[in-house]
Amino acid sequence: MVPAKKIMEILYNSGTVLIILGLPFFLSGTVGLIRFPDIYTRLHALTKADNVGLGCIVCGLALQSGSWAVTARLLLIWLLVLIASSASCHLIARSAMQKNIQPWTRS
Repeated sequence: MVPAKKIMEILYNSGTVLIILGLPFFLSGTVGLIRFPDIYTRLHALTKADNVGLGCIVCGLALQSGSWAVTARLLLIWLLVLIASSASCHLIARSAMQKNIQPWTRS
């Protein structure tokens, strides 16, 4: 049987890997926000990358928390951010469409 200390060490290291794995997603979302040509592609890059990055970070923190209550709170925060980011992205894109902002096309 594996000792509890070894299990905690594995959970901590796995959590660290997930947190580090989530950081490039945040970076790529920021780069997409700066580099993409129009509002629609910027929104897509930002919401997708940030949601995946936040998911990795939340899972990593949940593995390191050691408490079911903290894990539940982290997952609830992630769920609320997913809902808020998709709703706000939709509203921004809808507003852009109403203002006749056309999607970028190659010239």
